[in-house]
Amino acid sequence: MKNYELMIDEYACWGCMACEAACKQEHNPRDGIRLIRVTEEWFHSAGGSLNFTFRVRVCRHCDDPPCAEACPEDAIVRREDGIVLLKEEKCSGCMSCIDACPYGAIAFDAVKGMAQKCDLCYHRVDQGLVPACADNVCPAHCIYFGDPEEIRQRISPGAGIAGPGSIV
Repeated sequence: MKNYELMIDEYACWGCMACEAACKQEHNPRDGIRLIRVTEEWFHSAGGSLNFTFRVRVCRHCDDPPCAEACPEDAIVRREDGIVLLKEEKCSGCMSCIDACPYGAIAFDAVKGMAQKCDLCYHRVDQGLVPACADNVCPAHCIYFGDPEEIRQRISPGAGIAGPGSIV
């Protein structure tokens, strides 16, 4: 089975939040819930101009997801293709997964009383499409989706790629 991965070149990110908008349009989460989140980490002056560094907080669909291990209800599962899903009908709202996620990528919907996370738009992937955030919406072209080895061959060495097990 093909293994999928979402990788983000955070050094190339402009902080435009187009990925957030695409995700919101695709999933229509409640106000305040962000399944992908772009944050400004810091800025510095270089050569007379300001440079900003942005981080994209999104589920990295880990090979061995700590959120799944922390969930007492077994509501988080990893599919054979690497997509990690949170089964809302099983979620008790205990928030253990939120504490366990090293990427700060799981949100809590207080109205529903349950956790929510990126599902890598599995409904699109299952139809041969890419996740909404990776569907050519990023003007910086810094979001990659597909086979991890193919992505690594396409990107430039020295890119600030964030994928499972790494934060740049």
